[in-house]
Amino acid sequence: MYGLVNQGIREMVIKQCGDAAWDELRAKVGLERDDFSAMDTYPDALTYDLVGAASEKLGLSPEEILKAFGKHWITYTAKSGYGDMMDTWGDNLVEFLENLNSPHTSLSIAMPDLKPPAFEIEHVDTDNRTLTLNYYSEREGLTPMVIGMLEGLGDRFETPVEAQITRTKTSPSDCDQFAVSWREKE
Repeated sequence: MYGLVNQGIREMVIKQCGDAAWDELRAKVGLERDDFSAMDTYPDALTYDLVGAASEKLGLSPEEILKAFGKHWITYTAKSGYGDMMDTWGDNLVEFLENLNSPHTSLSIAMPDLKPPAFEIEHVDTDNRTLTLNYYSEREGLTPMVIGMLEGLGDRFETPVEAQITRTKTSPSDCDQFAVSWREKE
C-alpha cells in the first residue's frame, strides 16, 4: 500500500492515543522509522500488522480499527492536500459515490503501482434514500474500512449514513456488497 495509508494510520493512533501509543505500535511491528513517504509503496503486510498492533493496544477488534480508520481516512485525505480534488467528485453523497472510481483513476497517474479497489452502484432509490454498492478489491479483509469510509462521507456531506455488508465475495473476481442508507441534512 502507499505510504499515505500508513501515514493516516499513524495520525489516527496519535490523535486518539498519543505519541507513546504510536511508538509502542511501531516497536511491536518492528518499524524503526515512521516517516512514511506518501508516494512510496510499502508491503500490505506492514499495514495489516499496524492494524493488528492497534487492535491489541486499544482492545478493539481489527474490524473496529479498520472501520474507525475508514472514517478517519475521509478527513485525513481531505486535509492532506486532496480536499480540493475531493470537492470535484460530487456535491452530495450520492454524486460522490457515483464518482468513487474517479479518485483512483486520477491518482493512478501519480501512483503507478496503485492497486485500487473499484466501486459500482447497482441500485439507487433516492425517494427512500438507499443504494446498493458493490466493492471489488484484490485485498482481503478491508470491508470494515469501506463501512467507515461511507460513514466518513456522510459526515463530510452532513448526511448520516448507515452501511451494512449484505454479501461477501466468494471468489477473487466477485465483490462485496453493501446496503447503504442515508438521512437528509438536519
